[in-house]
Amino acid sequence: MSQPHPAIDLAVIGGTGVYALAELADVRTELPGTPYGAPSGPLRIGALGGRRVAFLARHGERHSVPPHRINYRANLAALQQAGATRVLALNTVGGIAPAYAPRVLGCPDQLIDYTWGRISTLCEGDAEDGRGGAVLHVDFGEPYTPSLRAQLLAAAAHAGVAVVDGGCYGATQGPRLETRAEIARLRRDGCDLVGMTGMPEAGLARELGLDYACLAIVANWAAGAGPDPDATITFDEVLGNVAAASAGVSRIIAALLAG
Repeated sequence: MSQPHPAIDLAVIGGTGVYALAELADVRTELPGTPYGAPSGPLRIGALGGRRVAFLARHGERHSVPPHRINYRANLAALQQAGATRVLALNTVGGIAPAYAPRVLGCPDQLIDYTWGRISTLCEGDAEDGRGGAVLHVDFGEPYTPSLRAQLLAAAAHAGVAVVDGGCYGATQGPRLETRAEIARLRRDGCDLVGMTGMPEAGLARELGLDYACLAIVANWAAGAGPDPDATITFDEVLGNVAAASAGVSRIIAALLAG
């Protein structure tokens, strides 16, 4: 006897330039509270291809929350409370390695955390206040759920959308972009792309027992990484490249849901 689908078949977290899923039908809005406070914005829950999908804009729907101020714990807890068991994170990034040029989509398999001062674990506070409890020493050798990564890559292939398989995501503090020297350091460390929201989101998802994978949307060359090392990065350029690269994202999500 087949098991019923979970209440939410897929949760999608949108990054810079991705503030909604236009394909969602019959959308209802939830404003959940969590033991960690309020998430970045409302959950938009609707149907896509006959499956239930929840969408949350990581920075808020008006891009009002900077990377270091995002309540990552509340965002993930809200999605889990709504019934999500797997999360597709859309992360807008800069490309470092040649394979990660602007307008490319990628599915990294590793990350390095350069952030600081962010609450990066559920193990904060006391058990009595509902936010603490047992200390969690989760295995994080594979920071993205291998099975969900495989499903995501298969969905992209089925949808005919090119996605770079693998690579290391370097998570920086933001909101400013990085210096050329910082990017050179990330390159030496083995990073292929750079973003500001990959952590602690991935680690918290692991602590919550959520399947989690990243679909990286390359918006620009990181500082000094492109063919013109002196090029200036503008927000208009970022948004334009995100819009172009995102054209295939909805097809990937539909194929992932159908798989």
